[in-house]
Amino acid sequence: MMAKRVNKIKDGAHCKVTSGVHAGKSGIVRDINTSKTGHVTITVLQSSGERFKTLAKNVVI
Repeated sequence: MMAKRVNKIKDGAHCKVTSGVHAGKSGIVRDINTSKTGHVTITVLQSSGERFKTLAKNVVI
C-alpha cells in the first residue's frame, strides 16, 4: 500500500502551481475542498483578482 502524500495547504497561504493547466501561475489559497473520491481541490486568487481552481497535488506552498 502506498503512503498518503501529506500537503500542508492552509487557507491564506501563498502557493505556486507547478503542473496542470495553470502551471506557472501563483496566488493565495482561498478555498479548500475534498471531493467524495478524496481529491483535494483549491481555489487560488491571483493578485490581478482572477480566480481559478486546481488540484492541491499540483501546487507548492
